[in-house]
Amino acid sequence: MSEAPRAPGGPRGQGGQGSRRSPGEQPCYAALDLGTNNCRLLVATPSPRGFRVVEAYSRIVRLGEGLSQTGQLSDEAMERSMAALKVCAEKIRRRRAIRVKAVATQACRGASNGAEFVRRVAEETGLRLQIITPREEAQLSVAGCMSLFDREADAALVVDVGGGSTELSWVDLKGGGLDAKPRQFEAWKLPIRAWLSIPIGVVTLAERFPEGERADDGWFRAMVEEVKSKISAFPHAAPMRKTFDAGRAHMVGTSGAITSLAGLHLGLPRYDRNVVDGLWMQRSDCEAAAGRLLTLTAKERALEPCIGADRADLVLAGAAILQAVQELWPCSRVRVADRGLREGLLMSLMSDRQKRPRRRRRGGAGSARTVNQ
Repeated sequence: MSEAPRAPGGPRGQGGQGSRRSPGEQPCYAALDLGTNNCRLLVATPSPRGFRVVEAYSRIVRLGEGLSQTGQLSDEAMERSMAALKVCAEKIRRRRAIRVKAVATQACRGASNGAEFVRRVAEETGLRLQIITPREEAQLSVAGCMSLFDREADAALVVDVGGGSTELSWVDLKGGGLDAKPRQFEAWKLPIRAWLSIPIGVVTLAERFPEGERADDGWFRAMVEEVKSKISAFPHAAPMRKTFDAGRAHMVGTSGAITSLAGLHLGLPRYDRNVVDGLWMQRSDCEAAAGRLLTLTAKERALEPCIGADRADLVLAGAAILQAVQELWPCSRVRVADRGLREGLLMSLMSDRQKRPRRRRRGGAGSARTVNQ
């Protein structure tokens, strides 16, 4: 991953430098994830165990709406996304973030005008989006979920369901790299034994399988089988099959669709991240929540407090993706993660900060060499 820019808007081209920080004030770092469906921002300060979030922002922008049909980002989708990005840029300026990592994922990767949109974002907001690879996306999602792993288990399957793609990462929980101190963290050292990215997410799947007047089992089953067809041929995770068959593995699900299922399962009167993040669900709980959703119309789903109008037409696509993975890689336990890529970005960003080279004098005046901390 390339060196992260400073925050946008300051006199040196990236924000925060226009007004000095007061003595003792903790520096802020910002991580921005522009996905196919959401635009998300976290601003945080370092802490001994990682970081402390001081500002969070999320808006559904549907940047990838219609992309699967046209191959391009639509004008309407880009305008929605640009509006959210301008809000993010202002929050970053206000917090005087000293460094920023801003990334774009599947929609910008796959759109013929994705790079053009990234250039426009830089011009209008000062944010320099980096279009990351599926591999980087998988690594960062695993990094963001590390604290949710049950270390008594032998393996975990992290399922990151996005708007335009789904990343699956098979993690060896007995391998090295999970216990690195926050300032020594490096995503590439994580014990990911296999990973897969498929170009199917909640937006693309919902567009390929329009719901019609009412959802039914046949329509839902068709979505599940479509996803399974993309995953079942993947051979590289086969060495971990015995661990899963022996019940020594669990799943971690990270996405708005999965957190919505969790909120529905709990019957929450309103979404509460503190209750949902880290929740353990049984596979049967996930299937029961999906079954309940199938009895509701899109309008009825929109009235559910943990779903809402923005996710009403996408949540069943997310449930279908989760069920497809569970059928191919059965785990009795699923841990729900209201975290992921942004948290991984922050960990990487703060670790990078600690490892910047410094000069050390040796042998006399004018003699120096560059070393890594």
